[in-house]
Amino acid sequence: GWLEAVTQQMGYHPQYLDSFLKMQHYLMHMDGPLPFDCRHYIAIMAAARHQCRYLVNLHVLQFLRAGGDPQWLRGLDFIPPKLRNLNEINKILAHRPWLITKEHIEKLLKISEWSWSLAELVHAVVLLAHCHALASFVFGCGCEQDEGLGGRGSLKPLSPGNQCFCEATAGNSCSQELLHINRKRSLDSCMELDSLRECMQRIHMETEGREEMRLLQQDREEGEGQGAEVGVQEGTEYHSDPSAGLFPLTDTDGEVTGATNLACYMQDPDFGYQDFARHDEDQAQVFRVQDYSWEDHGFSLVNRLYSDIGHLLDEKFRMVDGLQSSAMAKRQGCEPSVFKRGIWNYIHCMFGIRYDDYDYAEVNHLLERMLKVYIKTVTCYPEKTNSEMFDRFWKQFQHSEKVHVNLLILEARMQAELLYALQAITQYMI
Repeated sequence: GWLEAVTQQMGYHPQYLDSFLKMQHYLMHMDGPLPFDCRHYIAIMAAARHQCRYLVNLHVLQFLRAGGDPQWLRGLDFIPPKLRNLNEINKILAHRPWLITKEHIEKLLKISEWSWSLAELVHAVVLLAHCHALASFVFGCGCEQDEGLGGRGSLKPLSPGNQCFCEATAGNSCSQELLHINRKRSLDSCMELDSLRECMQRIHMETEGREEMRLLQQDREEGEGQGAEVGVQEGTEYHSDPSAGLFPLTDTDGEVTGATNLACYMQDPDFGYQDFARHDEDQAQVFRVQDYSWEDHGFSLVNRLYSDIGHLLDEKFRMVDGLQSSAMAKRQGCEPSVFKRGIWNYIHCMFGIRYDDYDYAEVNHLLERMLKVYIKTVTCYPEKTNSEMFDRFWKQFQHSEKVHVNLLILEARMQAELLYALQAITQYMI
């Protein structure tokens, strides 16, 4: 139940949700090159690039549940150099993936105490791309507006009343396994969240005690003997460092609170998306899919270095491509495949990825201005998305159709980041 707001929105398209959950579970919880706590910390770093408090909070809970060191939650200065070195490609992939080069890959893989293996790096790259793209979906569908841990998105309920999305979609080929998972979720989520809250509070108390002892010892050594501001009065918030970021905190009622400052998980916070300028010779060259594609190159590389993830990613890409969109296309006066390809290619175009067999004049014909503004915002700077933008584009369209657009954004963006990263890895290997 920890992605409830996201799964509730994706529940409008249960076949896609099934493939999403399988990939998400494999990436975060099954055997793989990276330790489980590191996976969730990398997810925190990725989500922080877009100030996505919803995903950061959820991965903090999962990080602690996986036995992660709570000190790491104070920011990049408190984590091992190996993880901290990932910050550069996290920043580039999140905002300007066309800038990634084989030199970035080589720097991470060079022989040293903190070097990455190829398999670990591929796992990390998939994690980063997944969380960047998921942040776009979270903002695009309004899940971020509810700051409660695992709370429901506030744009629209899936169905009237308190109906679970599986009950609402039971007639739409929702698999029995998925029904079981989500019915079990409704029973377990409250108990699990209570357990995680207790865990966070316990860690908070232990960390608080250690910090108090450290400060007292420091005072003794400095000869001050005044027991400086330790901040451990009962019933008050405690924070060892006002600049420290998402440290587990409790408020006056003992409730666990979430992110206090996401900046500690970022370096160079002003680095953001810039329009890909094809005419500027100083910019990276246009990425031609005919030279390096997911189907012919990326899939085999990622599957070889991180077993089976390629199949799960490919299934997800194919699933979003196969979603029914006849109503959307009919309103735009074109075939469903033409309409979806227009959205997909427009998103890739913003990242400098071009298809030689596509007439880009179609984009302006197919996509009205408000839709293009919405797609670009959610894709390139999702943190600027708001509910008004969601409501204004396609007023005549159903909520499920708008969710469909956000799924296309999620998958097209993720594939774009993967193409650049995997091409750089391929160039390094060659």
